[in-house]
Amino acid sequence: MNVGEWAAIIGAAGSVLGGGGLFVARATVKAAQATARANEAAARAAAEPNQRAEDRAAFEAIKTELRTELTATRDEVKSLRSLVRAFAYYVGELTTQMRGHGIEPPAPPARVDQYNRTGV
Repeated sequence: MNVGEWAAIIGAAGSVLGGGGLFVARATVKAAQATARANEAAARAAAEPNQRAEDRAAFEAIKTELRTELTATRDEVKSLRSLVRAFAYYVGELTTQMRGHGIEPPAPPARVDQYNRTGV
């Protein structure tokens, strides 16, 4: 082979490698993008158990707070029921005393009359 033939072979090889370089560059970019997507998916998968634990802890805190509020509300309702019963008894006694002295008390409001009839 002479120098001209070698030059032609080297030129052709350079053209092939140059085109191959473009292919390699594209493949490298696509591989990097695929790797980035895989890393993001792995990070999401790794974070999910932690997120679930945080969600569970927040739910437990909310549940505890609601139970505390519900207990307080129940206690308040019991107290108010007791007060209403005591007040109803007291008003009944006063009404009896008024009638005993010949005084007719005014008619109770409709809601009080309903309570006296139904207990609710």
